[in-house]
Amino acid sequence: MNGEQNLEKLLKTMKPKLNPGEYIFYTTGDIAGFDPSNIVMLFREEEGNTLILEKVYADSLDIAYHSTFSWITLSVHSSLEAVGLTAAFSTALAAKKISCNVVAGFYHDHIFVGPKDAEKAMEILERFSEGDKR
Repeated sequence: MNGEQNLEKLLKTMKPKLNPGEYIFYTTGDIAGFDPSNIVMLFREEEGNTLILEKVYADSLDIAYHSTFSWITLSVHSSLEAVGLTAAFSTALAAKKISCNVVAGFYHDHIFVGPKDAEKAMEILERFSEGDKR
């Protein structure tokens, strides 16, 4: 099943969804002590393994972190070959001074923003579906 590549259609149908909870980014060399069902994302980097974990789970492991994030999923099935989607929404968020960390899954794009910015980010992303790109 191929994802959508047309930028205008992606923007109009992205349907952002704010997932419950708070999340942290963590890096470790060894993932053996982590329950795979509690890992939101794992990416191997040269310096170590980056994990995205729910804050509640990280706290239960007594993991130190310095930032928490809210997780927004764009519900549209975007193609990994689509051009411009990330640039469009990240530019709109940056214009409002909202930092975002983007992870592309096979089916959806996921955006991590500071908890204090989550509602404003949702408003901005929802406006895309209405054709308003401010």
